[in-house]
Amino acid sequence: MTHDPARYIMIGGFLGAGKTTAVDQLAKDLTARGMRVGLITNDQSSGLVDTAVLRSRGFAVEEIAGGCFCCRFDSLQQAAGKLTAESRPEVFLAEPVGSCTDLLATVSYPLRRIYGDRFRIAPLSVLVDPRRAARILGLAEGRSFSPKVVYVYKKQLEEAQYIVVNKVDEIADELRERLVDALSREFGRARVLCASAKHGTGLAAWFEQLLASEADDRATMELDYDLYAEGEAELGWLNATIEVAAQSPFDGNGLLLRLTQILRDRIQAEGAEIAHLKMTLDSGGPAGLLSVVSLVSTDGEPDLRESLLDRVPGGKLILNLRAEMDPERLSALVAEALSGENHATDGIVLTNQHEERFRPARPTPTHRIAVDDGDTAPDHS
Repeated sequence: MTHDPARYIMIGGFLGAGKTTAVDQLAKDLTARGMRVGLITNDQSSGLVDTAVLRSRGFAVEEIAGGCFCCRFDSLQQAAGKLTAESRPEVFLAEPVGSCTDLLATVSYPLRRIYGDRFRIAPLSVLVDPRRAARILGLAEGRSFSPKVVYVYKKQLEEAQYIVVNKVDEIADELRERLVDALSREFGRARVLCASAKHGTGLAAWFEQLLASEADDRATMELDYDLYAEGEAELGWLNATIEVAAQSPFDGNGLLLRLTQILRDRIQAEGAEIAHLKMTLDSGGPAGLLSVVSLVSTDGEPDLRESLLDRVPGGKLILNLRAEMDPERLSALVAEALSGENHATDGIVLTNQHEERFRPARPTPTHRIAVDDGDTAPDHS
């Protein structure tokens, strides 16, 4: 028995752009339309906050760890195959690593060439955090990244077919207009849209395009893989799974906010920039209730995206931290933040059960298909 090809939608963007929230909103929208959805998350290591959050919604989710989609292409297919066997999704939503680029040449075009009978590839969308984009494009003052990290950031935008300025509710209209103009001028091949994934505004037109249109056959962008690798390697990566115990029920939301503020202040004191800090606390309740906090810059404020409704006796905390900093130093700062002296008043004990810390390895794509202007990316047929 044959089935119609599933639609494959990839939503990229730099760390902290709001990709998971957008994927969540799109998955809800598709489910409400009666469509079966499969989600694929991706990280350089295991233990993702994103995966925990999306699974808590009841979605079918597969996590690919140990490298980006381009370097784990076979694992991407295996994840899609597992989801197909379990629920036969009509739409796959894929969220690549936030420091990854060259996705058209290494993921979209190979999917079309090798598995064109299974997938219809939607346009590549790249989300941006407006404050970070404004700083990188010279529209606002404030801390940014080194030139090599900025190189990766801009390459993500260069290959985008849709650039979605997310979180527009957090900035003034004047800055939004200047940002849209700057993005449109510098990355003229992309259509620039504005939205707030958190509040659900401005999403409908974007979602309709993702469902109705196909990825175009634009030329493969030029990319210096040495510079790309050096830019990724300037980011320290840390994932940790932490047991939380207490003498009596405590405020889980307050715990996450306190940990985030401690880490932010200590990283700021060392002159480093946070790319993204995410934590989730699972209280182990019958509904898998979660508290989720996010921080997307060293001088920003924590965003409590989801709150526990009551005090909790304990639980499991997942920490994902990416910053332009040595990962060993990040680990030391996390250990300090977890130490008992910071939480003695609440009688909370935090035990780091598992931690991975590293700099991303050089990207080595499984496939890379080069397309020139006027060419067509090869189809399966």
